[in-house]
Amino acid sequence: MEEILLVGNPNAGKTTFFNSLTRANEHVGNWHGVTVEEKKKEFSLNGEKFTLVDTPGIYSLTPLSFEEEVSCKIVLESKLKVINICDLNNLQRNLYLTLCLIEAGKEVCVVINEIDRRQKYKVNREKLEALLGVKVLMLNAEKNIDEIKNLDFFNKKTPNYLKKVDFSCILPQFSNFDDKIYLCVKAFERDKSFFIRQNFKEEDIEQIFSKLPENSMEIIAKARYEFLDEVIEKACVKNDFVYGKSKLDKILLNKYLAFPCFLVILAIIFYLTFFSLGALLSDALSSLLSLITTPISNFLLGHLGDSFVYHLFNDAIFGGVATVLSFLPQVVLLFFFLSVLEDSGYLSRVAFIFEDILGKVGLSGKSVYTLLMGFGCSTTAIMTARNMDNKNSKIKTALVCPYMSCSAKIPIYAVVGGAFFGANNIFVIIGLYLLGVVVAITISKLLDMTVLKSNNQTFILEFPPYRHMSLKRTGKVLLENSKHFLVKVGSIMISMNVIVFLLSSFSFSFSYCPDGTGSMLQTIGKFLAPIFAPLGFDNWAVVSALLAGLVAKEVVVSSIAMFNGIDSSATRLISESLLLPTSVVYFSSNASVLSFLVFSLLYVPCIASVSMLIQEVGKKWTIVGVIIELVTAYVVSFIVFNIAFAIEIFGWTFVLILLAFVFILLSLIFIYRFIKRKKCPFNCKNCQKKCKK
Repeated sequence: MEEILLVGNPNAGKTTFFNSLTRANEHVGNWHGVTVEEKKKEFSLNGEKFTLVDTPGIYSLTPLSFEEEVSCKIVLESKLKVINICDLNNLQRNLYLTLCLIEAGKEVCVVINEIDRRQKYKVNREKLEALLGVKVLMLNAEKNIDEIKNLDFFNKKTPNYLKKVDFSCILPQFSNFDDKIYLCVKAFERDKSFFIRQNFKEEDIEQIFSKLPENSMEIIAKARYEFLDEVIEKACVKNDFVYGKSKLDKILLNKYLAFPCFLVILAIIFYLTFFSLGALLSDALSSLLSLITTPISNFLLGHLGDSFVYHLFNDAIFGGVATVLSFLPQVVLLFFFLSVLEDSGYLSRVAFIFEDILGKVGLSGKSVYTLLMGFGCSTTAIMTARNMDNKNSKIKTALVCPYMSCSAKIPIYAVVGGAFFGANNIFVIIGLYLLGVVVAITISKLLDMTVLKSNNQTFILEFPPYRHMSLKRTGKVLLENSKHFLVKVGSIMISMNVIVFLLSSFSFSFSYCPDGTGSMLQTIGKFLAPIFAPLGFDNWAVVSALLAGLVAKEVVVSSIAMFNGIDSSATRLISESLLLPTSVVYFSSNASVLSFLVFSLLYVPCIASVSMLIQEVGKKWTIVGVIIELVTAYVVSFIVFNIAFAIEIFGWTFVLILLAFVFILLSLIFIYRFIKRKKCPFNCKNCQKKCKK
């Protein structure tokens, strides 16, 4: 079965074309780095079967990042035919990659994707084919790919524009090679990785590069773009349309309004997800689940009695699944809104907004995609950190991603926070999400100042026009994420609930403990509980629920329900049980609840995320990251508990005065040190050490 490579610039519609042609359901997004590894799937065309290989987006065959290295290596080392997909509204820049493929001698078919109704160019396809020397197809990758039946691969054009480039300075170095002109091109591009793959020695590569003009990369790029200018002039008619420009950007990208607008959008999403619509749907599903589980529970009780087997099925299996299922509407809503932001083109603007902020803490604007995806699932978000150009930036992005509050923590906020804060819980939830962002930025800055310093990074960004969301694509995203969520319910949740139930039902001598007294879990929880006393919760069951949450955060709520003997589908009853001093899991004050929520937000992510961290950044940095997360969670929770407890005892006024006093004191210390440094004469080498003391 013949394989065909699919290559193209980021945001050209490559993965959309892949999904349409192969009926796949890969993630689609309008930013750099959505596809981070090659994907393969079969498709049929004109009675024949082929395998289409989707590769990460690239701008040329000279890699600047990890994902580009993956694509360039596949393209250059294979002899496969290539479908090069281009966006009509960015045709000139997209055809730059086409020229690189032609230079490499690849058999190419160019597919021009007409994404939007309003187009920047009107193309004469026949003229474009004649000028490029390759087959050109024009289609809409999302709605109509019938034109693909004319798929054909060839490369008849000799890149004449390369004759304008003077390769004489290094041409003798490649006189024994058949493809000496292409070797000269790669040398002018200073593509060291290419020559390493060609088995050139390090010293030979350096010798070749030393003979090049200083502006060799500019020379090649200029030759290509001059040729593309001629192609666009002869084969295209430019319409009066500025791609990506919108009047809406005057508000959403305004230097004063951009960040407030982003916060307002997030606040609306959180309100609809956790309260309003989300709460209504969750309550409705909880009621439906109760109608289903109650008869089953009564049936088991009638036949098994109040036995161990009954509680195993009723509390551990049915209860755990029901708890997580009741929050499925809120999880689906969150993914729905993230999908709307993706489709609309707004997330590219968000990256632009955060580029300066993230750049100051050693990250890149690209990091914002990973961090925003962390609101959905940390495991998949960590994987997208591969697209960082800088290795240190990649490690930092992956390590701080778990501080973003993933969808698995929604049940914790809704059940525990809802019990104590009621309608004001929305402000608590927004505060938790913002706290996660602040902590992530702070940790990144500390790492950047110490062990993971990042140099200047390249950040290529384009603004697609604002678009209506695709109901078809959004439906696929929701279906895929719901499926993923339910699979977790069916595997991890049930198994972990059963383990927690067994640990809470048997002692270390394997004697049955029906009320949990003397159980293994209680013994472990009581041993660790004193550690958490300074955080306001030294309840063994609370500590045990947090331990269970290491497998998956959803298990925390189902564990609480099991400890308190509540039907896991009745989330309101779980919340009410937290207020009762007679319950096993009980919080005595709002301060201890806030501390618990903050710890749940910041401590170690689920096992799946930890395993992904090991895969992406290695064991050493994963261990470092886990230690930082535990220390950070403990310290921040300790601070939050003591401030909240002080407010409960002394009131807001006293605490604000105290904080103001601490702020003034720190400011005076800073000013004193600043003035002391100023006393040091300019360029005073002898007293420099003394002045720093």
